[in-house]
Amino acid sequence: MPVDATATQSLPTAQVGGSPLSLGNLLMVPLKYNVRNLRVRWVNTLMTVLGTGMIVWSSCSLFSLVEGLQHSLKLSGDPLDLIVLRKGSTSETSSGIEADKSDKILNLAGIARDESGKVLAAGELIHIPVVERVSGGRANLIVRGVEPVSSKLRPDFKIVQGRDLVPGKGEAIVSLSMSRRFHGAGLGQTLKLGAKESYRVVGLFTAGGSAAESEAWVDLRDLRQNTRREGYVSSVQVRAAGLADRDRLQKSIQDDPQFMLAAFPEPEFYAEQSRTAVFYKAAGVVIAVFLSIGAMFAAANTMFAAVSSRTREIGTMRALGFSRFSILMSFLGESVLLCALGGIVGVLATLPLSFLTLGTNNIDTFAEVSVNFRFGPLVLAVACAMTLAMGVFGGLFPAIRAVRMDVISSLREL
Repeated sequence: MPVDATATQSLPTAQVGGSPLSLGNLLMVPLKYNVRNLRVRWVNTLMTVLGTGMIVWSSCSLFSLVEGLQHSLKLSGDPLDLIVLRKGSTSETSSGIEADKSDKILNLAGIARDESGKVLAAGELIHIPVVERVSGGRANLIVRGVEPVSSKLRPDFKIVQGRDLVPGKGEAIVSLSMSRRFHGAGLGQTLKLGAKESYRVVGLFTAGGSAAESEAWVDLRDLRQNTRREGYVSSVQVRAAGLADRDRLQKSIQDDPQFMLAAFPEPEFYAEQSRTAVFYKAAGVVIAVFLSIGAMFAAANTMFAAVSSRTREIGTMRALGFSRFSILMSFLGESVLLCALGGIVGVLATLPLSFLTLGTNNIDTFAEVSVNFRFGPLVLAVACAMTLAMGVFGGLFPAIRAVRMDVISSLREL
């Protein structure tokens, strides 16, 4: 039945601040109206929700990877530990320390000792050969020459299969995640690192998700001999008895003429090594922005179609006294609700990734790095920001179009 165009003139009015205000301006369109329309247009709703969910999922997956990488580096940093490198070096791969200096560092006062009285300090050598992957292709693998005490300098180090290596026997222990990724790295297999260099894998270990879980360990002397780097180590890791001892050790190692080396507190060292995470985070932001823009167009297209198909409804609401602001908020809220459903789908699809481990590359060494996806505050913030941006900006222009419609013309639309 046609609605009288003068119907709005009979609506009661109230005085607010001395100005007349129509009762219709106080009315808000019920949320169930938007829910009903989404249900009626279920095909378009489903397609938009799935598309938005896919976009949120892809961005959250990348940021989950960043969270996992940052978490592994954070776990690796003990505030009492020092990483000693050659002066001017910022990573173990570019460092080289003479063995006699390494031995002198191990005899400094203030170093913590284990229950048997041995110092908790070790010289270590880094070797990064190219090894065949199980899945095909080849990649760099971090091989660390260690001393028996090295495992006590890693958080939550544990042999989960087999046994620890015996020095001088050509044996290796490999992180559980790396054993699944490289050919010959499984328990009882032979890990071939070159034409004349191989090690028998006698154990698999975990290290609480720290950076050590991206490595294979062999005896320091074996690795020196096989790589012809006798008389050198890449770094020395030292655990101080306390914070005051750590500061004294750091000053002595850096300033004493017999050393003149660089000593970094371990948390600072791994913070410097987190450039890979920064790179992925920056890439994630760029990708999220472009994907969000695409999703905004999809949401806008859906809402424009909704506005076009509901012209008479919009005119009827205006005739009944609903204000332009109420209609604007109704269509904008519908767009946000539509994208929120997609955001929820995307977040729920991201959660199973927490049980997966991915191999990626360290941009400094180009070596394989094992990373666990982590769903943390960063991922949740990305999901919320993307959902809100897609909903608001995707629905803004269709909502503006809706409120600018002429009441009489809208009511005459078929």
